[in-house]
Amino acid sequence: MKRKSTLQRYSSADKLFLLLDIVVLSVIFVIILYPLLYVVFSSFSGGKMLTGLNLIPERFSFEGYRVVFQYRDIWVSYANSVLYTLTGTAIAMVVTVLCAYPLSRSDFSFSKVALGLCVFTMYFSGGLIPTYLNIRSLGLLNTMWAIVLPSSLNVYNMLVMRTYFRSQIPGELRDSAQIDGCGEWRYLIRIVIPLSGSVLGVVALYYGVARWNAYFDSMIYIQNRAKLPLQNILREILIVNTTVADLGMDAETEAIAAERAELLKYSIIVLASIPMMLIYPFIQKSFVKGVMVGSVKG
Repeated sequence: MKRKSTLQRYSSADKLFLLLDIVVLSVIFVIILYPLLYVVFSSFSGGKMLTGLNLIPERFSFEGYRVVFQYRDIWVSYANSVLYTLTGTAIAMVVTVLCAYPLSRSDFSFSKVALGLCVFTMYFSGGLIPTYLNIRSLGLLNTMWAIVLPSSLNVYNMLVMRTYFRSQIPGELRDSAQIDGCGEWRYLIRIVIPLSGSVLGVVALYYGVARWNAYFDSMIYIQNRAKLPLQNILREILIVNTTVADLGMDAETEAIAAERAELLKYSIIVLASIPMMLIYPFIQKSFVKGVMVGSVKG
């Protein structure tokens, strides 16, 4: 007897639901994809902005990228951003693991108090001025540490990791390790961390994206232009070119300046998005698994 295909085993209601599901998801996919493609193709349009739903530039050109890379500070700031992102993410991962693991343990006496204090900081903070004074008193102004240390723990990321440790790492595993003479640090490094690859991947991505896109902290704490990250330099370029486009000019010159500012804006967006776009495909599976386990269970 011939085995029925998967589709044949579905009822008419199931088939209708699958059809509607495919249609809705396809519409959502197009809605998300079109703006991304519009930005990319606009960055190669050579100053002639795309009109309507058209995605094909009238004149393909690298003019926008050529103008951006005329700024010598771009390369220095790019290196700064890479350094800040890698260092900040590494520090944040260590701090988050060391905070999430004890809070995931049922035998930790002060876990509820410590967790409440952590959650409290999600809603209340000291404010910008006290934070600035604190950074200055510690001698961190105009250094990389003023950027990476204050943001080394995100409570939401810590809660996701805590939930994963609590729900996915069985307590019997720790009991077995202790019987074999495994200490707490060895158990964490040799057993817990290797078994938590998915949640570590998604939390690292969260920290990396946040650190890469951040510009406000460096705008407040960094005065030396040579230490500014990419986002601050790109923001400056965009503001300068937009201001030039808004100056009093005749209609034709103003239109050209406005088109140049738009072209520059799209080129900057693509340039700043490239690193995260290259990283995401490598951790996509861990990202999906980590988000689902860390947010649904527990």
